[in-house]
Amino acid sequence: QLRFVESGGGLVQPGGSLRLSCAASFYTSDFYAIGWFRQAPGKEREGVSCISASDGNTWYSDSVKGRFSISRANAGETVYLQMNNLKPEDTAVYYCIRAGCPEGMTASLFDSTVWGQGTQVTVSS
Repeated sequence: QLRFVESGGGLVQPGGSLRLSCAASFYTSDFYAIGWFRQAPGKEREGVSCISASDGNTWYSDSVKGRFSISRANAGETVYLQMNNLKPEDTAVYYCIRAGCPEGMTASLFDSTVWGQGTQVTVSS
């Protein structure tokens, strides 16, 4: 079963940048719509950004619009989330899954089994 694995998180100061990667668990030449979600301590998981499978259309939540950028590379194998001007409120575990873009960007639509380990992003001085 194809799954996606997140990486690239870390500790960064406010105003800094990170690039998260979402890689397929095995080689595939297919394109998938991919969504990034995040969950902060004590809060519900929320949709952050997504990229469609076919035409590359993107979507961003209001909280990250203008600061985050999603892109795809390597014939669809890897999806990146470039995060600039990070704020403490961006601190969360970030997850990527197959998700309709943008119609699938509600975390409650998905069973708990679809979520991987995620990657921790901490924005703090």
